[in-house]
Amino acid sequence: MARLYSNENFPQPVVERLRTLGHDVLTVKEAGYANAAIPDSDVLAFATQEARAVLTINRKDFIDLHKNYHEAGTTHAGIIVCTKDDDFKRLATNIHRAIQAESVLADMLLKVYKSA
Repeated sequence: MARLYSNENFPQPVVERLRTLGHDVLTVKEAGYANAAIPDSDVLAFATQEARAVLTINRKDFIDLHKNYHEAGTTHAGIIVCTKDDDFKRLATNIHRAIQAESVLADMLLKVYKSA
């Protein structure tokens, strides 16, 4: 399963559900960066250093970071941007399915949308 790093604003119940689905998820809080207002670029750099794809609902900023990395010829461990979904089980399932559809997450930008 995937090694993931959840951004500070990512819902904890989704993290827990992803763990039950077999994913190795590290949260910003668990990494010791809770409430530290770490810039998104640093979040991505840390995740990449730890070989973890970023999980975030901060879509615009991380899509821009992905483009910047690509244009600079820099690699990252993956970015999974999600639309906000208060049905945490459904969101975790959608993320899980998106991950399963890919052979590797490195340098990927996965977009997970709220489904009905």
